[in-house]
Amino acid sequence: MTRRLILIRHAKSGWDDPFADDHERTLTSRGQASAGAIGAWLAAKGYLPDRVLCSTATRTVQTLDLILPHLPARPAIDYLDSLYHASAPGILGVLKQARGATVAIIGHNPGIGDLACGVVRARPGHARFPAYPTGATTVIDFAIDDWSQVRPGSGTVAGFIVPRDLIGDDAAE
Repeated sequence: MTRRLILIRHAKSGWDDPFADDHERTLTSRGQASAGAIGAWLAAKGYLPDRVLCSTATRTVQTLDLILPHLPARPAIDYLDSLYHASAPGILGVLKQARGATVAIIGHNPGIGDLACGVVRARPGHARFPAYPTGATTVIDFAIDDWSQVRPGSGTVAGFIVPRDLIGDDAAE
């Protein structure tokens, strides 16, 4: 059986209020455009999650809210405090309990980028993959029956994109 994982770093968020709580930071206009572009890309490529695991941070929730209108069907969604600034091992632990054949996780760096780098057999040739900028999205296929079987280096990259590839410099970090 094949399982598909979609790892999405939240879109660009702002630091307009230096006293604002990090958990409550919102997307910038550039981040909003980027999230919509990622949603359109996922739909156009047929990378359609049946379950989404999303950090409870405002910027991750907003990213998801802007992706959803592009998907032909609404996936099951779990908002998880445990994904807020989770490490790669922490995110992997959440994934191993997941249900669904295609699971998307929307989270934060460095954890989401570290997980993407760690679970793939070979990294894509894209220059931005190691940095995993805001909005970066990797689609990874696994030849497994259950998410508990995910191991380092066991996935194959089916797709990788950053917002700049879709909407140009308006999405630059």
